[in-house]
Amino acid sequence: MAPALEFESLTKEYRSFPRRRLRALDDFSLRVEAGEIFGFLGPNGAGKSTAIHLAMGFMRATSGGGHMLGKPFGDAHARRRVGFLAENVALYHRRAERLVRFYGALNGMGGSYLAKRARDILAAVGLQDQSKRNVGKFSRGMLQRVGLAQALVNDPELLILDEPTSALDPLARVTVRELLLQAREAGKTIFLSSHLLSEVELVCDRVAVLHRGKLVRLGRTQDLLQSTERVEIVARGIAPDAFPEAVARGGLVSFVVPTHTQRAVLERVWSLGGEVVSVNPVRRSLEELFLEVTAGSRSVGEGGAP
Repeated sequence: MAPALEFESLTKEYRSFPRRRLRALDDFSLRVEAGEIFGFLGPNGAGKSTAIHLAMGFMRATSGGGHMLGKPFGDAHARRRVGFLAENVALYHRRAERLVRFYGALNGMGGSYLAKRARDILAAVGLQDQSKRNVGKFSRGMLQRVGLAQALVNDPELLILDEPTSALDPLARVTVRELLLQAREAGKTIFLSSHLLSEVELVCDRVAVLHRGKLVRLGRTQDLLQSTERVEIVARGIAPDAFPEAVARGGLVSFVVPTHTQRAVLERVWSLGGEVVSVNPVRRSLEELFLEVTAGSRSVGEGGAP
């Protein structure tokens, strides 16, 4: 199956004064498969928004290119099958329902179907009671939800979302999370750029980390978060003070040790008359991974190998 989104050896440079060039993306390649929620991460200035704007056709690459839904970046017909939410939401000052219908019409929608779709999607983002209000009077969080509604109104095959939950309260974030999971269940593809790493960790099938215009980590979320340096051992039948920083709970004792000492520790548990219940790699947070990989700038391939 063709990817939903693919960047192919893409480089983007900006000219700056005097006679200098800033390279925002450097030979950047990435493939987003159909039907997945893909997290696109990186510190400020890493090149994330540049990559998104190139995919949408808002600017041209210095070299390289890419495809979106099988068409070259910027193809107008492909964009009608895409829902896009920019990082900084800027909307016309119209009533919310009329505004969402306006964006639906831009994607070729019309009639009673568009009217019903606009009402349904505003209800889905929790704005059914605000649909007749002018968005110029909305709070930042409400504007964010209207922005998400306009991205969803055309029932897109691909959603490209740049910081979709940045201004939302915890309850609204849960609503957005559920919408994204429902979209994936319906076979949609979601390309999600966010600094809220806890949200990315909860919903994304794969993640990529961009740093200084280069890809520095790529892989399945659950694989990347498994530490190869430490393991957690759970045992029974031993005293809690048998190992440093051990925690006793419900007749079991758990503790974390470096991976290279695992064999010796297991033998010690057995020598003490204990039983090993489980041995598992320690799971780190996405924030820990992010801080680790953005300390350098080497590019990597799938699975995270430098």
